[in-house]
Amino acid sequence: MEMMNGGFKVSDELLGTFAPIILYWAYSGIYVLLGSLEGYRLHSKKDEDEKNLVPKKDVVKGVLLQQAVQAVVATILFAVTGSDSESAQAQQSSLIVLARRFLVAMMVLDTWQYFMHRYMHHNKFLYRHIHSQHHRLVVPYAFGALYNHPLEGLLLDTIGGALAFLVSGMSPRASIFFFSFATLKTVDDHCGLWLPGNLFHIFFRNNSAYHDIHHQLYGNKYNFSQPFFVMWDRILGTYMPYSLEKRTNGGFEARPTKDCKEN
Repeated sequence: MEMMNGGFKVSDELLGTFAPIILYWAYSGIYVLLGSLEGYRLHSKKDEDEKNLVPKKDVVKGVLLQQAVQAVVATILFAVTGSDSESAQAQQSSLIVLARRFLVAMMVLDTWQYFMHRYMHHNKFLYRHIHSQHHRLVVPYAFGALYNHPLEGLLLDTIGGALAFLVSGMSPRASIFFFSFATLKTVDDHCGLWLPGNLFHIFFRNNSAYHDIHHQLYGNKYNFSQPFFVMWDRILGTYMPYSLEKRTNGGFEARPTKDCKEN
């Protein structure tokens, strides 16, 4: 099936590949503009500039590399599953069926990323040479959400997304919305802001404050879950509860509870 856009035919597969990339930079751009709102930041702008261990130009290059790999894999995946997806699209899916596929995809992606993410923290070699690259962002910001070592980007995000697509049985058209949503959620988790009325914060316990805990030294072995739910952290004992408190100089701070600090 194809969608018309200004007289040009744009396939669902093409949109499924590039819409999430475009939304990543557009949504990140909004948070860059909002970054001056010190009253809603989880860290000060000064901390963002001084504590992070990688220049922003290198972050941009790293994200673009990962997105290029994702685009190649998505193109191959759509080509391989093309005949099956076309026949599936011929059948009208009800909202219940679509919702079920979205939920399955969310669960698959969360499960894959939790265990891979946790293993990269516990394996000293993998952490030192691969995952530590993402933790150079001590103070997360929106367009650094996909700043990873290329191998980590392939294993966690690209392969995780491919598994979510295949296991859920969603069509290329449905994948446009799912991966766009997952992209917005990932960017939001790294935005470093706690804005009133943010729907992601209202509907998901896994949010920017939750993930900020993980980026701090005291939370490095906790809050591995991403990008949607916190269930695996709760089930397997890696959930770090926290409180969100006002800083005296403006903004918020996500602080672990006293018990966690002692443990």
